[in-house]
Amino acid sequence: MDTELNESVYRSLDQAETAISVRDFGLWYGDFQALKSINLEIPRNRATAFIGPSGCGKSTLLRTFNRMCDFVESVRTEGAIEFDGQDIFKMDANALRVYVGMVFQHPNPFPMSIRENILYGPRRMGRLTKGEADEIVERCLTRAALWDEVKDDLDKSGLGLSGGQQQRLCIARALATDPEVLLMDEPTSALDPISTSMVEELMSELSQDHTVVVVTHNMQQAARVADKTVFFYLGELIEEAPTREFFANPREQRTQEYLSGRFS
Repeated sequence: MDTELNESVYRSLDQAETAISVRDFGLWYGDFQALKSINLEIPRNRATAFIGPSGCGKSTLLRTFNRMCDFVESVRTEGAIEFDGQDIFKMDANALRVYVGMVFQHPNPFPMSIRENILYGPRRMGRLTKGEADEIVERCLTRAALWDEVKDDLDKSGLGLSGGQQQRLCIARALATDPEVLLMDEPTSALDPISTSMVEELMSELSQDHTVVVVTHNMQQAARVADKTVFFYLGELIEEAPTREFFANPREQRTQEYLSGRFS
């Protein structure tokens, strides 16, 4: 694969603490095992990319990190996932989702104003003064590189924004509860190249003080934004490494075949 590695974006993983720890984790949908004995450490304040073919389990694991699997009745799990040393399955799911935010593949702004999209999470956590609300709105939209574009239209519907703006609004909404972890499930797959570039830049910036985990089918995107890359196949974790090492010198044959396009 001809991937340009921008060395300036990669930061050492050696000094990074662990934000999420996965140990011998398996997950079943009924009789189908989607994840098999996964062991993985997600470094704090770094960007980690999950790659692999469709159906390999990468989105399933990502969504498990904030208990989205709870909404599927047939799901059964074994093993452990810990966030900041706590078993996520023993935590209150709503409390967990305050600390572990989610951005989905397709932009999904709520049918309300831009301002109220941002304030939806904070208002559920408690009462806000007007000053507090205004500060949250400006801070989150600024962090999502959207403030200058919408500051005069905060009371207009978020549904009236372009696709790229809607996705940045969803990122701003996820940031409003000040999560420690931001999960992003193919966040640019429905966007044009310019909007994709803006969201990728956001991912890199946010990983300076948030733990970012992104699922992507775009290997070039993983190479551009991630400090660590993890390859999944048929529910198994095949290989993980610092991104520069992962793409330059993959160890496993299945990884080499996937990166070179010879994967079957």
